[in-house]
Amino acid sequence: MAQKQYLVTGMSCEHCAASITEEVTQVPGVTVVDVDVTAGSVSVAGTDLDDTLLRAAIVEAGYEVTETVAA
Repeated sequence: MAQKQYLVTGMSCEHCAASITEEVTQVPGVTVVDVDVTAGSVSVAGTDLDDTLLRAAIVEAGYEVTETVAA
């Protein structure tokens, strides 16, 4: 199972986490999404994860990806 982690700005509450989770879950291959609002990170696990689609899903939810962290 592949894993990716992103640093994300603009998150401040559980609604933010829910919005990101809803969008990222729709990306093909995603099985687990873990949003840590306090740390400003989004961790994704699944198969054949597409970095471009994952970043686009976070942006679609209304947030900015500032960095990809090596997972």
